[in-house]
Amino acid sequence: MTKLIEYDQASAEVKAVYDDIRATRQTEYINNFWKAIANHPPTLKRTWETLKEVMVSPGEIDPLVRELIYIAVSVTNGCDYCIASHTAAARGKGMSDAMFGELLGIIATANTTNRLANGYQVPVDEIFKIGDR
Repeated sequence: MTKLIEYDQASAEVKAVYDDIRATRQTEYINNFWKAIANHPPTLKRTWETLKEVMVSPGEIDPLVRELIYIAVSVTNGCDYCIASHTAAARGKGMSDAMFGELLGIIATANTTNRLANGYQVPVDEIFKIGDR
């Protein structure tokens, strides 16, 4: 198992990222994910900056919808840690048990139809191509 870098063991570079995580999320808690990737400070910094830009910065997609998308990708990729952490974040943003169940149904259906389309090598309809809009 990867060593988790606690705040009191961290380098100044890692502490700066941890401090930004705490300030951005308005919490003192640092997730184990960040503590694990802190073993390589450049990866920690780059990953945090990307996640903050995509998941926290204002945009056209509602914060709850962002978390639902993250859960969908995490379920599809089989990342138990990400499923757990983003499900908790989605619940904090208002996701109900019914929404979670519906989301899982959508994920399962999309994975099934994706595999069928790939297996049958279905050609994309001209009307669906981005350049035709």
